[in-house]
Amino acid sequence: MEGKNNAPMPEDFRYREVYLKGRPGHEKYDDFSVRHPRMDVGHRAKIFAPFDALRGFSAAILEKKAECEREGERTEEETGF
Repeated sequence: MEGKNNAPMPEDFRYREVYLKGRPGHEKYDDFSVRHPRMDVGHRAKIFAPFDALRGFSAAILEKKAECEREGERTEEETGF
């Protein structure tokens, strides 16, 4: 059995049955769709934008950038360029 992009799906895949059912489909004006209208992309972006999956990663990147800039300045001073 294959998953997305025709990649082989492991036989012991925990959510195999759920995955194979696919995405649920609803009629445009059924009870579910009326109670839970689709969210526009802009609103979804506002919800998930502050989510930081890797805590501290942004700070580490900024720290490394500052470190590289300091080393670049030091190298320029030492070499005279």
